Amino acid sequence: MKIPLSLHADRLFPADKTTRDIARRLYQEIRHLPIISPHGHTDPRWFADNLAFENPVSLLLQPDHYVLRMLYSLGLSMEQLGLGQAADRELDPEVIWQTFGDHYHGFRGTPSRLWLDHVFADVFGIDVVLNSDTAADYYQHMQGKLQSAAFLPRNLFERFNIEVLATTESPLDDLRHHQRIVNSGWTGKVITAFRPDPVLDPEYEGFHGNLVTLAALTGEDTQSFSGYLAALRQRRDYFKRHGATSTDHGHPSARTADLSDRDKAALFDNILSGGFSPADAELFRAQMLTEMAGMSLEDGLVMQIHPGVYRNHNPQLLQRFGRDKGADIPLPTEYVRALKPLLDKYGNDPALTLILFTLDETSYSRELAPLAGHYPALKLGPPWWFHDSPEGMRRYREQTTETAGFYNTVGFNDDTRAFLSIPARHDVARRADSAFLARLVAEHRLLENEAVELAHDLAYGLAKKAYKL
Repeated sequence: MKIPLSLHADRLFPADKTTRDIARRLYQEIRHLPIISPHGHTDPRWFADNLAFENPVSLLLQPDHYVLRMLYSLGLSMEQLGLGQAADRELDPEVIWQTFGDHYHGFRGTPSRLWLDHVFADVFGIDVVLNSDTAADYYQHMQGKLQSAAFLPRNLFERFNIEVLATTESPLDDLRHHQRIVNSGWTGKVITAFRPDPVLDPEYEGFHGNLVTLAALTGEDTQSFSGYLAALRQRRDYFKRHGATSTDHGHPSARTADLSDRDKAALFDNILSGGFSPADAELFRAQMLTEMAGMSLEDGLVMQIHPGVYRNHNPQLLQRFGRDKGADIPLPTEYVRALKPLLDKYGNDPALTLILFTLDETSYSRELAPLAGHYPALKLGPPWWFHDSPEGMRRYREQTTETAGFYNTVGFNDDTRAFLSIPARHDVARRADSAFLARLVAEHRLLENEAVELAHDLAYGLAKKAYKL
């Protein structure tokens, strides 16, 4: 059955006419603003090589953990989605896409459905809903588009009106693809961000080998704490010279520490010995967050903390297919006591920008908004991951605005590997913020001219300022 696919002009706007009309006016003021994408996980090689994407499956399905987790939960194996196949029995991508179409109804009501339908309709120009009957036509249509010049990565970047796009790399990355982008003369701005987890987290796979590589890259002695810190400073500088304006830290918790020099060195030696406990690893990560904040004050890099995730919860999937296959689960996260050592040392310095994210919504009004509404160094990141959704965005504004205001937040970032969904995600955020601001105007809590200014800041200005872009 072929069901028409269209993107309703009033999607995500309030149902009552008065507020909806205000939301429409606000949205029209911001809908065409350039996209600032200050944090994400797209592959810089795409823009360095500027080659055609291989097929819809490798572009839209296999890298997207939102898609993988839902399909896996519906009973599909990773092999059915083309992952982990032996070379002599790899599935035809068109067969995988048909399987996706057969199960697309499972995404009803999810943000993934909003993003994907936007990609299908707006990017590819498809006018029927994906299902079992239309999957084959979908695949052929998209495969043809992907082989055209208009769908080369750089052309899509320009079509999407992206002003700047940040990727995220390990401190051990040589950033060759970023250098190739600069050397190519293309004017699109693709920058890196410094993600030091592989050399900051003792429980990260290959940690000790990573320190050896870090020493080789920097010429520093990473078997001493002072040499280790010097190596990290050197890599931060390297990333900054390649365009980075931010760091990103995906620690299990938000815990920080401020140990004495003697205790820091002793803890590091214990970590190197390999005989450390989980509590030792947590204390080391905590100390290193404080060290990173101090380095951010030195070099000006914005610091992001993304805590509160039990990553790779499914050990069978991790062993067979690796990270980022949709098995990451949110955890309760405490911030007030956890961040106090860092804030005691650096929180009153407005020269530091520390952006906090959470997957624990219960912390918004109780902890995060009061903290950001007081400390000059703190800003609230947007709803993240499982809450990057219309309802998540509404709850975020409701629970943080009265305490932290709007200007202690940093706008929106899409935090995605799914390149084609970037305009869809930003459009959802702009519509959700327009709807929230419209309610304040309708309730006479905000003047409409103030709402217009706020809408512009939330869509564009705050992210550009916070991430020093």
